[in-house]
Amino acid sequence: MNGNEEHLIQSVTGPLSGQVPLQMRGPADMAEMLPYLLGFFPDDSVVAVGLQGPMLQQGGVIRLDIPTDPAEWPSVAVDTARLLVTLSGQRDRPPEQVLLYLCRDAAEPTAGACGSGDGDGGDGPADGPGVLAGLRPLAEQLAQAFRAAGVLVKESLLVSDGRWWSFLCGGESCCDPAGVPIRSVRLPSPIAAAAAFAGVAPRGSRKAIAAGLVPIGPPEDAPVREAIERAGPQLIHELSGPGGRTATLERTATLLAEVLADFGTGARELDRVRAARLLVGLQDKLARDRAAEYAEPDELIPAQRLWRYLARQCVPPFEHYAAPPLTLLAWTSWLAGDTATARVVLARVLDLDQGYTLAQLLYESLNGGLHPSELHDRVRQERRAREQLAGLRPADVVVPPDTSEPPATPSPPAPPAVPTPRQQHPAPPDGAAARAGSTGPVGPVGQPDRSGQPDRPRVPRQAGDPGRSGQPSSSRQSRRKARRSGRGAGGGGPAFDLPEEAGPLTVRAARRAHRPHRAHRARRAR
Repeated sequence: MNGNEEHLIQSVTGPLSGQVPLQMRGPADMAEMLPYLLGFFPDDSVVAVGLQGPMLQQGGVIRLDIPTDPAEWPSVAVDTARLLVTLSGQRDRPPEQVLLYLCRDAAEPTAGACGSGDGDGGDGPADGPGVLAGLRPLAEQLAQAFRAAGVLVKESLLVSDGRWWSFLCGGESCCDPAGVPIRSVRLPSPIAAAAAFAGVAPRGSRKAIAAGLVPIGPPEDAPVREAIERAGPQLIHELSGPGGRTATLERTATLLAEVLADFGTGARELDRVRAARLLVGLQDKLARDRAAEYAEPDELIPAQRLWRYLARQCVPPFEHYAAPPLTLLAWTSWLAGDTATARVVLARVLDLDQGYTLAQLLYESLNGGLHPSELHDRVRQERRAREQLAGLRPADVVVPPDTSEPPATPSPPAPPAVPTPRQQHPAPPDGAAARAGSTGPVGPVGQPDRSGQPDRPRVPRQAGDPGRSGQPSSSRQSRRKARRSGRGAGGGGPAFDLPEEAGPLTVRAARRAHRPHRAHRARRAR
């Protein structure tokens, strides 16, 4: 799964109409419906909507970025057709016809369709015919790919600046060269009425959602970078001290509870030291899974605000540190019903790290039509069990900071911890243990049993001091390899070689929840 594609396999009645299907009366209705289908205004996108059955009811929806290089257009056309046919067939049945949209936009939309403008179309885009001519080769390649897949093209539209053009227009007299305005927001329409009745509204353009995730820039980024550089060695110092990983996780959890309490009372910012400590601490997947428990209705808004804030603190060369807070932002957005933001955020995570497994599974589950309730139930059970064991509410849990210096010589093995519910779970099957990098039984925190060894995770060495020398010189291939293996791009900061199979949001749990709705895990060849 790539970060530049979304697919929705949903019921033929769709999200707007409740139980009564809406009838599309022409290209204007088709263009107006598009942002409601996706949840956002697509920009620079290819969108394919499958039509099924004798009534040509809506089936699956596929969205991909339009590559800036036209040499990539043929592969995008083939991928679009393949994805729509394969995914629709797995979930229901292959489409008989398809609606194709090419959305080319350079500004924020303000009307009920992809494209920008005043909603009436105005005078149209500056060069509508030029855009139409420029994208016509892609439209023809898409039509050819769907014909090869046995799917007829019902309509193929360019949508931009509040207007639409048809690529199937037979001649100059067929369509206005300036385009046809999409229905005005000042006039009632069945699409707008159905959306208002269902409480559905697009969240803005995809670009606008993505822009809210960009790390802060100069001059504010310099002190943030320095704070993260200091937090990394400090965390390694904690891991080497008494209590090792267990104590470090508890300190991260305590700090997280304090910060979320502040954000719950309206805080929108965090001091640099605590922000850096949270960012580094959340690189441990167990800490990330603990953070995912803040998912009750009254916790979602402050949690989303915190995750977004932390993600924007991931300044170069620490961009990859944003994967955990962004994944948590996507998780809480999905629970809040904001699937558009969740999709865009997960796409950003996969752009940062294609191997970030939790983001892959959430993306697959979301795009496959799975409801988050089953995963949420597992998270609740984990949280409830731990609270019952402690006999405390989350706000009452206070773990004093460990101010002791690490011993000069290796410390003896830590005494056995009080069993937690996670310890009492049966060991995963051999396949799961192998996926977690384990060759033996699973220990107290989901790791291989290391009886007789100090309680500390495997922490790779730090490759130099990234803050003093700037971005280390390394090839793009090595940086990608480092991100896939969980190491920081360019060696910036600590990286934790810890198992994925731990906590309530495990890969196995997501797959079990997703099994009845499994969609094809698409990966585009690059």
